[in-house]
Amino acid sequence: MKIEYIHGFDYNNEHDFVKIQNNLKKYIELKNRIEENKINVCAGVDLAYWEKDGETYGACSIIVLNYKTKEIIEKVSSHGKITVPYIAGFLAFREIPLIIEAAEKLNSEPDVFLFDGNGYLHYNHMGIATHASLFLNKPTIGIAKSYLKIDGVDYIMPENEKGSYKDIIINNEIYGRVVRTRPDVKPIFISCGNYIDLGTCNKIAMELVNKDSRLPIPVRLADLETHILRQTLK
Repeated sequence: MKIEYIHGFDYNNEHDFVKIQNNLKKYIELKNRIEENKINVCAGVDLAYWEKDGETYGACSIIVLNYKTKEIIEKVSSHGKITVPYIAGFLAFREIPLIIEAAEKLNSEPDVFLFDGNGYLHYNHMGIATHASLFLNKPTIGIAKSYLKIDGVDYIMPENEKGSYKDIIINNEIYGRVVRTRPDVKPIFISCGNYIDLGTCNKIAMELVNKDSRLPIPVRLADLETHILRQTLK
């Protein structure tokens, strides 16, 4: 898969991170490059971290599925030392190098990528799903398991039934959506990554949920795979 290298990674301070994010925001397009009924291949992306001898390491897994049959087409991974420090709001700068390394191994070309993390639901609208979209040049979706509170705004809990949701509105702008994918389980937090609208993100996520998890299948499988990689590599 071809990657668009939109910036380098020889940065490790908040000033540079903010500058890059602000420059990239003009490339956010919350409109569809592909309709949900035209999707054939989708992918889930997740990363896991561990510490060893005072150093931080990470592993990335990308699981590619047939969107209609839900069968696994391909899975790739990468791992390595993490050199960028953790600073809240700038996680993408730690994760994208490993995501790129894994994505370059793909033989298939997914129509859409689902990330275990946020996209537009971010302090600067540049969560991992949004930031990574500019390298992948593909529609992306953020699927978060927990809520990122911005400007002190809480979310409204949706009804306890499959498919119910509430939009997350901060400063009169819709940042994302809290969605109940199954009754009697915690909701998930969906946001646009890029090149897609929120309604389509919601439809895709619900299409990919089954009885095994509240998470869409490719995200759940990527999450499981990164845990296996972490245990193996540690």
